[in-house]
Amino acid sequence: MERKTNLKDVAREAGVSLSTASHALNGTAPLTVEVRERVLESARRLGYLESRRKKATIATVRVVLLALTSDAAPQSDLNMVSWTILNGVRRECERRGIRIVPFVSTSTRLDSAEVRTAAEEENVDGILVLNDDRPELIRALSTLAKPMVILNGEDPTMLVDTVTVENRFGARLGTEHLLSLGHRRILHLTWQGRTTIRRRYDGYVDAHLVAGLPAPENMVVVAESYEPRHGEQVIRALLKADGKLRGATAIFCAADNLALGCLDALAEAGIRVPEDMSVLGFDDIVPGEFSAPPLSTIQMPADRLGAAALFLLEQRLIANDALRPAHRLELGCRLILRGSIAAPPRSAK
Repeated sequence: MERKTNLKDVAREAGVSLSTASHALNGTAPLTVEVRERVLESARRLGYLESRRKKATIATVRVVLLALTSDAAPQSDLNMVSWTILNGVRRECERRGIRIVPFVSTSTRLDSAEVRTAAEEENVDGILVLNDDRPELIRALSTLAKPMVILNGEDPTMLVDTVTVENRFGARLGTEHLLSLGHRRILHLTWQGRTTIRRRYDGYVDAHLVAGLPAPENMVVVAESYEPRHGEQVIRALLKADGKLRGATAIFCAADNLALGCLDALAEAGIRVPEDMSVLGFDDIVPGEFSAPPLSTIQMPADRLGAAALFLLEQRLIANDALRPAHRLELGCRLILRGSIAAPPRSAK
């Protein structure tokens, strides 16, 4: 068997004494910047830092309750974001040796009493709640003597820890790119979602204001839900009422699912993408790569949310501090350019 790296190996690699290596890694004595950095680099290169982190995690987090609503549980083309998050949680727990206790509600909303009972019966170390960030649920569960993290949600009251993607920044990033290409009439297709979805509208507005443009008026279209068919329906209805789509040369959709429906409606109407209309999504789900044309989108790191949430649980358990403030962790998004975006047609400039 391969021998595990220990502190002596780090000290030998860095050319320092064992006590100096210990002080450098634990911050227990003043050392020069050069010595501390040399020890840290050696520990990192030999895998010692990662080994220490894994041991600390396994010692503090043994069992987690993963609570999700019934609509997030089925695996389908409409549910790819939730399933990407869930797979990320599963992989990270498997890697760390953490047992997951799944709790799936019988409705589209979690019942705080049922979650509380499940957590107590299983004696879990912490609770992960997927998507459901209703204020009443958060208030009820925040009184539990167990750490909880909302996955893919927000808590404006900052009672509990949350981890999500930077929805506002991502939306601003995408809208700024459309503006940089010369688009000035950008339609925003969204739905009445949770706070995270409203943040995408905020980013859309931010981009206009930063560019010195007025906040868009009459350019927001609300679909019934995020499903592709509802995106298709609302664009069809808008085209019927106004064939020019309120003068838009680009459409920023608050979800890839909406964008896929939007592409179908535009193709049916004979509107070419991106020659006549640019379309931008948000999420980066697999079907977008194979749409016609391939969908440009804002990529959210859904597969990384699970590891970030477990990190927050771990830190709260280690701190053991009842007065520790709630933490909100947001992961950055990236703009993925494919074939659905171009400069506006000359006739629109």
